[in-house]
Amino acid sequence: MKKLNLFKLAVCNLQRKVIRTILLLLVAALVSGTLLSATVFIFGMQNALKIGTYRLGADVLVVPAKNEEQARTALLAGKPTSFYMERAVLERIRKVEGVRVASPQIFIEPSSFTCCYNVDVFLVAFDPASDFTVMPWLEKSSRVTISGDEVIAGRAMPLMTGATIPFFGTPFKVVGTMEPTGMKFFDQSIFMTTDAAYRMAENSASRSMQPIKLDKDKISAVLVKTDGTISPERVALRIMHDLDDVKAIASDEVVNTVRKQLSGLLTGIVAVSGVLWTMCLFMIGFAFYMIVNERQRELGMLRAMGAKRGQVFSLIILEAVLITLAGGLLGLGLGFGLLFALEDVIRTGLQLPYLLPSPMVVQELVVGSLLFSVLTGLVSALLPALLASRLEPYEAIRTGE
Repeated sequence: MKKLNLFKLAVCNLQRKVIRTILLLLVAALVSGTLLSATVFIFGMQNALKIGTYRLGADVLVVPAKNEEQARTALLAGKPTSFYMERAVLERIRKVEGVRVASPQIFIEPSSFTCCYNVDVFLVAFDPASDFTVMPWLEKSSRVTISGDEVIAGRAMPLMTGATIPFFGTPFKVVGTMEPTGMKFFDQSIFMTTDAAYRMAENSASRSMQPIKLDKDKISAVLVKTDGTISPERVALRIMHDLDDVKAIASDEVVNTVRKQLSGLLTGIVAVSGVLWTMCLFMIGFAFYMIVNERQRELGMLRAMGAKRGQVFSLIILEAVLITLAGGLLGLGLGFGLLFALEDVIRTGLQLPYLLPSPMVVQELVVGSLLFSVLTGLVSALLPALLASRLEPYEAIRTGE
């Protein structure tokens, strides 16, 4: 007997029942695509949380007690907002045990910028002398400081280095763009010095149709870096004990809150994926069980012509693997399409940070998805293939007539 080409025979068998093959392929694509998109999204959120909190650099964030929720929303969802408290709290915070550095920030919600760009923007004024969030980025960009009407733009802003953009009638020059973090607080913000913000406010009376007022005795938040002698949580408690009407939020608290949300989301995704995978196993397994019954005469003829049990077993397994592998490849396109189509909707609804994982991580997830698809084919067709390999040639030919 001429050497049996299992691959060619498997392809021919799949082509004979095109509609059934396409349906099984779509089932496999749905499972792998859903799993891939969900996994990439979860990894993206974890990636943004890690990079964003590192970029923030603060162990504790101090804001007015009545504006705690606004501050959390601004930090995680990047929603532009503005609130203020007395600047006097800054010096009192610096005297609290465990505080090494305390730096003020002012949040300004511009109303004139959104008329020109379809992007919500956060104006953040910082003190270069004490800042430890923006200044380290400047050092990486070979700049010593930022001065005058210079600003730093978040990566999501439609601005290039060297561009000029007006805020409240004052033109500002973009001297750099920050690295992407996945947190809108950074990616959709414009960072300027407090001196520049005060000058902008003073000039707005004569230059802008919507003038603003910034009280030099007011600030929005204080970023605190601890000295390591006591935990950030303890420092936060001490700050709230020593100062009235403020809320001190430890960065770990924010991270843990997001992780809890991610944990619940991950549980739901795993449950849905498990149900889909189980359905896929049963559907493909049942389909190949029916295929074996339909092709008993053909399989019996193969055995009678000299095909071994192992070759018949391999033929059925190969057909299942080809379907699920092709479904996995189709699922890659489906998964990434679903991810990019719903990314903003899901991120806005969940109000969580998101940053696409590195190419290496994405590549690993893609390979894992394809291997999972192949494994699905192997497991689902295992029993039908075993039954097919045990068919006796004579009985199979008679039964199939």
